[in-house]
Amino acid sequence: MISRSRASVRRAAGVTGVCRLAGVFLALLLLSGCSMMLPQTTALQDSKPQQLPDLAKLDVPFVPQDENMCGPAALKMALAGAKVDATLDELKRQVFLPGRQGSLQAEMLAAPRRHGLVSYQLAPRLEDVLREVAAGTPVIVLQDYGVWPVSVWHYAVVIGYDYARHEVILHSGLKAGMRMPIAVLEYLWKQSDYWAMVAEPPQRVPATASEGAYVDAVAAVERTGDLAAARAAYGAALERWPGDVKASVGLANALHGLGDLKGAEAALRPAVERHPDSAILLNNLAQTLSDLNRNAEALTVIDRATALGGDFADAVQDTRRHIQERLRAAAAR
Repeated sequence: MISRSRASVRRAAGVTGVCRLAGVFLALLLLSGCSMMLPQTTALQDSKPQQLPDLAKLDVPFVPQDENMCGPAALKMALAGAKVDATLDELKRQVFLPGRQGSLQAEMLAAPRRHGLVSYQLAPRLEDVLREVAAGTPVIVLQDYGVWPVSVWHYAVVIGYDYARHEVILHSGLKAGMRMPIAVLEYLWKQSDYWAMVAEPPQRVPATASEGAYVDAVAAVERTGDLAAARAAYGAALERWPGDVKASVGLANALHGLGDLKGAEAALRPAVERHPDSAILLNNLAQTLSDLNRNAEALTVIDRATALGGDFADAVQDTRRHIQERLRAAAAR
């Protein structure tokens, strides 16, 4: 069976005293006035995004973020929002890097996958953060509380907003439900290139997910070996984007890996009808039919894939040889 993939990187975060620092940055913003360039805040003030509720506030249990442990604490809060009860000690082992005295983004994205969730890095847009919260999902954001040239990275969890007051509500540091002007959030957030993530159950696609990025996020779950979660997540992706080839391939591969060959065939048939010139779909359908001992039918399908050539030609030829060997073995019996 042929499959596909992708990944992300960067800064370690872990800091105390962030609640006091928030007040300092608010004062700096007020003093700087119009000279402060905050394009996303300005856009939100100029025009309210369509269908965005005026208010949202999530009931997310607060976890104090002790020294250098903002990453594990932020994850515990995000996982609680997805109804997953991971222990703080467990998350510390998974994401905290003693040598860096913090947690890198790659580890932050990887940890929820160990708990059967899909980690998804949001597009770098304030509006997307608000839309995810409005949809019921807490959002982890990476902020910089330092002053150039020193960065002081910190993970906080956005759990609400008040559009009329231009405020967000965060669990941050040692303060639960801290209110912060959206302008301050953008100022603290922009140095991380507006990095934010959510962790969702596999049956639920994030509200702001884009097709390719989300299917890549599900592929990362599949690579952990959690085929049940991958099956559910690929299925949810196909409900939103029925024509996605990679999601169809992924769903069939997960079903095949779980031993559900008929389910894999059922996933591939409509995909082949939509994309009759997809060598990867034809190859995997032929492989599945062969594994179901329907080798004559499989040969017909793999011949269609062979005629297409392209990037998967070598894999298709391997599948064809395998099917022919099975046909010869059957004939010899």
